[in-house]
Parts: sequence; C-alpha cells; structure tokens
Amino acid sequence: MGVIAFAASGALAAVRKRLDLFGMAVLACATALGGGIVRDLLIGRTPPAAFTNLTYLYAALITALILYFIAPSRRLTKGPLEVADAIGLGLFCVTGTVIAYHAGLAAPTAALLGMTTAIGGGVLRDVLTGEVPSVLRPDQDLYAIPALFGAAATATLLHFDLYRAWTGLLAAAGAIGFRLLARHYQWHAPLARHARD
Repeated sequence: MGVIAFAASGALAAVRKRLDLFGMAVLACATALGGGIVRDLLIGRTPPAAFTNLTYLYAALITALILYFIAPSRRLTKGPLEVADAIGLGLFCVTGTVIAYHAGLAAPTAALLGMTTAIGGGVLRDVLTGEVPSVLRPDQDLYAIPALFGAAATATLLHFDLYRAWTGLLAAAGAIGFRLLARHYQWHAPLARHARD
C-alpha cells in the first residue's frame, strides 16, 4: 500500500510538471522505492529489497500506467497528491522502523531510519522535478516531523514488545493524520530569530 501511495504521488507530480509516460514511471519508481533503498543501504541490507523483490517495482510501474490512462487534469492533482503522499509517509515510517529494528538497531536509530524511509522518496521526487525538497523549505507544512512521530511511536511499541499489525496501523494512522492536519492548518516548524527579519 505504501509503494502504491508513493508511486501515485510521484506520478501525479509528473503530471503537474507536464512529463511524459517515461517521466511518470521514473518519478513513480523513485518516490516509491527511493527511501527504502537508502534505508537498506544504511543497514547493510544489500542488494536492497527493491532490486530483489520486483513486486515493488511492478506495483510502482502499474500505478504510473493507470494514472497515465486516467489522465487527471493538472488542476486536480494537488489534493490527491497530498493525500497519497501522506498515506505513503505514514505507512513507510512504520515499515522502515520495523525493518531497521529487526536488523538489530536500537529503537532510537530504528526510528530515525523509519523517518528516512518515509521522506527519502519525496526528497528524490522533488529533486528530480527541479524543486528544493519540501522537507527543507520553511514555507512548507510539517513533513518530516509527522514521519518521525509515527516512527518514534513504532520504535516505542517494538522496544516494549507491544508491536502488532494493528498497533502498527495505529502508528501509521497517527502519522497520516498528523501530516494531513499540518497540511490543512498550515503548521510550520519555527524559524530562527534572524531568519524572520
């Protein structure tokens, strides 16, 4: 589900940038698989799962193809893009944390890698479309913090042996809700005092 959500996010970003089918496929795959590849390389899981389990690649490509044929209007992509991105963010911060924790990392480090998994694909998407990654822009709503929230909740559950499928879904839902609320109410991280002048 996370791969499909992030692939949709990448494909919709390609539509907004007027890219062709190949561009949609590249952005869908980069957004859906990029964060997991970075995580796998950091924990020494090589080759990354994206290259050994082609189901992820096929899911991203099929998602891009479906959106190509649906051909949404550029004006209608912003809302669905934000929702798809929030869903991918929430699901990936949980799965990334679980994979890192089971690789033998301590809970705090696993949470950081869960956040990296969640935001890595979006960073790649923004770079490939020629934008400063939204996670680094002060004018953008909170993005990494909701991912860190979900990852920290997951790491806490794992540390105290309380992680189950349903508790993981609750952590993901918390991150998704946090991100959508941040988007709706335009919550931003505070700027340094000199940056406000």
